[in-house]
Amino acid sequence: MTFLTLTADLLTALPAAVPDPGDGTMPPGFEGFVVIMGWIKWLALGVAVIGLLILGATMAISSRRGEGMEIGGWLGRILIGVIIIASAATLVGFLVGT
Repeated sequence: MTFLTLTADLLTALPAAVPDPGDGTMPPGFEGFVVIMGWIKWLALGVAVIGLLILGATMAISSRRGEGMEIGGWLGRILIGVIIIASAATLVGFLVGT
């Protein structure tokens, strides 16, 4: 038997329907956590925007000196950080049910 055959056999043996866990509700007093999480999200996104502005100014200054190519890696890092912040807040908000 090959790996592909074993995988196909395993997938057909698993149940096809995922059980419904029902409608979950937040525990009492959890609303404060959601509010704090929203503040942290906006604060982190604000810091990321400030980072992009500083990076843009640094790129403009470095471009005049002929050193603009070293900054490209930082742009990618900051944009990946923005994506992580936005997706984490959205994912947690979905799981919490807000």
